[in-house]
Amino acid sequence: MLLDQTRLPAEEAEFVCTDVPALVRAIRTLAVRGAPLLGIAGAYGVALAAVRGDDVAESAGLLERARPTAVNLGYGVRRAAAAYREAIGKGADPERAAAVALAEARALHREDAEASGRMAGYGLALLDELLPGGGGHRLLTHCNTGALVSGGEGTAFAVALGAHREGRLRRLWVDETRPLLQGARLTAYEAARNGMPYSLLTDNAAGSLFAAGEVDAVLIGADRIAADGSVANKVGSYPLAVLAKYHHVPFIVVAPTTTVDLDTADGASIVVEQRPGAEVTEFTSLQVGVVGADAGGLLVAPVGTTAYNPAFDVTPPELVTAIVTEEGTISPVTGVGLTELCARSSQVTIS
Repeated sequence: MLLDQTRLPAEEAEFVCTDVPALVRAIRTLAVRGAPLLGIAGAYGVALAAVRGDDVAESAGLLERARPTAVNLGYGVRRAAAAYREAIGKGADPERAAAVALAEARALHREDAEASGRMAGYGLALLDELLPGGGGHRLLTHCNTGALVSGGEGTAFAVALGAHREGRLRRLWVDETRPLLQGARLTAYEAARNGMPYSLLTDNAAGSLFAAGEVDAVLIGADRIAADGSVANKVGSYPLAVLAKYHHVPFIVVAPTTTVDLDTADGASIVVEQRPGAEVTEFTSLQVGVVGADAGGLLVAPVGTTAYNPAFDVTPPELVTAIVTEEGTISPVTGVGLTELCARSSQVTIS
């Protein structure tokens, strides 16, 4: 059962995926999204296939290929599939093995919730270190990194939420996050629900905020962190990092260690998902707040216009002030530091 994020903020609607193809469609259409949550959903998807008596290996492959950039999706799928295979290998019948896969998915869900809380604590401590002198923080965020992407209260958003609860958040600046408006539709929705002081801005207005000295730190999440510390996140993150560097503003990435992919050497090796051009050339039901999959798009470009629509961009490590994980903070960001931190993690890479 999923909260359909394509219907927010107009409607809070749940739907049930009764088989893996339905879950794959939900992932591809962004009904469920966000790196940590994709890992959880992928693990539950493997358990769903096992309970149904479907081919678990085939189902796992379908899930893992649903979105190529978010490393957590593959991690969750492989972890539940490995638990299922191990149970079968030890002589369990398919029903018992399915129960084992489901237990593994639930364990990942719990672990992610716990990781969220620890990341918030480390992130707040880092803000205190980087922004001394008291007073409230003015934090800029991009895309959506709250409870909608996590088993807990999120990644980067959880840090801002923690600051709010301690009376240390003066303003949360929310990038709208074109073209699918995850900031406007989802982050603003979560900020409003939590009573946080926030303002929404168009992505191309961020530069003027930096120039006016209105941003104390940038907080973003990540969909994949390469072995050298390069960070793939929602497209628009890299320009924020460049702006932050020029204006001497900390640029902080908050993500669990399950988002780190030590098998991907550097940023150039990260496969960046390309989304349909219609997301740019039309205003879709997501963008105009129309509920329902049959809502047509409104053309904003001439018919036949092609569009460049990468879902993510990659920020090199030299532009990242720190990476905050549930195991601690890395600053400066180096491949050696990232490897050492991952070695302390209780999460085990599943091949």
